[in-house]
Amino acid sequence: MNQLLENKLIQIIKSDEWMLAVLKTVSNLNLNDCWIGAGFVRNKVWDEKHQKPRTILNDIDVIHFNKNNIIKTYDITLQNILKKKSPNLNWSVKNQARMHVRNKHKQYLNCNDAIYFWPETATAIAVRLNSENKIEYIAPYGLDNLFNLLVIPTPNFNLAVYKTRIENKNWIAKWPNLKINTDYKIIN
Repeated sequence: MNQLLENKLIQIIKSDEWMLAVLKTVSNLNLNDCWIGAGFVRNKVWDEKHQKPRTILNDIDVIHFNKNNIIKTYDITLQNILKKKSPNLNWSVKNQARMHVRNKHKQYLNCNDAIYFWPETATAIAVRLNSENKIEYIAPYGLDNLFNLLVIPTPNFNLAVYKTRIENKNWIAKWPNLKINTDYKIIN
């Protein structure tokens, strides 16, 4: 891993009181292998790189891994707990021990393995506060693409779905310096 980018990521998150509060709220659930991923991290870095205020998130993607309780209602219960603590946030909780079925993949081993299958390398990242209140992250594709504003599909994601996602997200309107790759051609 690129130590410079790792330090930069941690510093960006440390300097954001709102992010730290959200991470603490999730940490207090005391779930096994639990992280906040996707836009929570990606958008923050892209906002920093574009020198703009925080982009409003559609949701906060909380992932965890619990093979002993894979029923969807457990995730809904966790979402409701989080909503009681922070009712102004749109929480999305997903146990990655069951998501392989929906995604038609082999069973995931843990959260790191699960996000290996997420759509873009810049989205396949998650952070958490550990038991010592230190920021940890997982990023199976590293941090380079995220910080270099490169949007490319992960090797395990359906390219047709990726293209539709890129069109629907319209990220270029929010972050014009992104370099988006479709069919392995840069379109910006």
